[in-house]
Order: sequence, then structure tokens, then C-alpha cells
Amino acid sequence: MELIPLSEKQQKYLKKYNLTKKFQKQISLFIDNPSHPSLNVEKMYSVGSGLYSFRIDQKYRAIFATSKRIVKIVALTNHYK
Repeated sequence: MELIPLSEKQQKYLKKYNLTKKFQKQISLFIDNPSHPSLNVEKMYSVGSGLYSFRIDQKYRAIFATSKRIVKIVALTNHYK
């Protein structure tokens, strides 16, 4: 899989919440094996969204879209807000 680079805003979000190392670990797992159990990949259930999420840690998730082995991180979110 190929990851489209994160936007500057997304990189700042990771730094602000001290998630950079955790995100790098999880994205490496995701690229190697999108079905890895620690990622807890979930489909986002809105009509025709085509969006999924994976766990960065217990509190934060990365929302992404994928097409032909290209992954784009759409948003980084607090899972409980």
C-alpha cells in the first residue's frame, strides 16, 4: 500500500496530542497488514462514504479512504467526541 503524505494540519494535530510515534507505528502496521488486530479497522457507516478508520490509540483514530492500494488519511479524530 502507498500512503499519501499527511497534510501540514494533520501533522500539527499529531504533534499537539503527542501522537506522532503512535501514528507511525500504526501506519506501518496498516501498510504491512491492514487486517492487523491492533488496528481495529472499522467501516464508517454513512451512505456511500467509502471511509474507514483505524486505531492510533484507545482515544484517537485515523479516518481514511483507500483506492487501488493508495491510502489517504482524511482526518485524525478523538474517538469519543
